[in-house]
Amino acid sequence: QVQLVESGGGSVQAGGSLRLSCAASGYTFSNACMGWFRQAPGKEREGVAAIYTGGGTTYYADSVKGRFTISQDNAKKTVYLEMNNLKSEDSAMYYCALGRFPWCGGLWSKNNQYNSWGQGTQVTVSS
Repeated sequence: QVQLVESGGGSVQAGGSLRLSCAASGYTFSNACMGWFRQAPGKEREGVAAIYTGGGTTYYADSVKGRFTISQDNAKKTVYLEMNNLKSEDSAMYYCALGRFPWCGGLWSKNNQYNSWGQGTQVTVSS
């Protein structure tokens, strides 16, 4: 059974940093597409970043390029999202997700490409 457990959220001021973690179990971690999504109140859930754990290829939304970094630790079966220079518009519930397929590709940011989700961790950025 797939389990994804996020942690690391919190409240920071604009310009600050946070690192989110997603501890995974129940599947082959080293050959998967892992994504980070976020959803702010009243908005649709959007893809933030993804990583193909089989080779380390990464994908980012334009809104976070240069500020966020997704990475993996195969030994810990954990995916991270390092978030720097946070802005108020980054405030949202952040979710970790496991892709349906053992690759990411051009549709990495689409919700329907993922079939397992964590419970989410809240990020609040105050200006």
